[in-house]
Amino acid sequence: MCGAYDTSTMSDLDFGTLRRQMVAEIAAQTIFLTARLGKASLDRRVLEVMTKVPRHEFVRLELQPLAYADTPLPSGYGKTISQPFIVALMTDLLELQPTDVVLEVGTGLGYQAAILAELAARVFTIEVIEELALDARQRLGRLGYTSVEVRVGNGRAGWPEHAPFDKIIATAAPDLIPPALIYQLKPGGRMVIPAGLPDAQQLLLLEKDADDTLSTREILPVRFSLLAEPGES
Repeated sequence: MCGAYDTSTMSDLDFGTLRRQMVAEIAAQTIFLTARLGKASLDRRVLEVMTKVPRHEFVRLELQPLAYADTPLPSGYGKTISQPFIVALMTDLLELQPTDVVLEVGTGLGYQAAILAELAARVFTIEVIEELALDARQRLGRLGYTSVEVRVGNGRAGWPEHAPFDKIIATAAPDLIPPALIYQLKPGGRMVIPAGLPDAQQLLLLEKDADDTLSTREILPVRFSLLAEPGES
């Protein structure tokens, strides 16, 4: 559908229409997965933000006609920008509050960070590929997301200087949840992370109770890029 558009002639109004169509598809997908998700709709605030944030600004120019298709898109360096439904679902699972400080592991092109910044007070995001991190930092700054701080590094170690975090989200998958991330999550906090072997990943919701007791729930089978091991890029 979107591939028929020529970005050289597309206006903000055109992109706005495509964003609303994207959100309608997200809503339909949520209804389809009601039994697995345990609910038939996502938080209204999340859907409003998905309608607002210009995803076409976070993809390569030649891919802008596909920016609002509900599909992952290549971001370069063997990585992808996540499917909009997955972005919306993971954001919904965090149950973000306006005062939250959030850690994101895997900045990529910066789209998920922009979504988080619309709903939380501060976002600290880590990207292991320097070129992606620098591009995301420039793009987020240009779009006015001043509450986002981007760091180049391996996300397995988290960001100890700004820990603990109210919420943590990862957009790359380890085999097992890194202990540093669990440690840096505040009591009462939530973490949404894909994990597992490459052909058997699950999107997980980890909650830490006030007494540091952990509970984990499998949400959906997913397929994410692998979270780099220490020393990898």
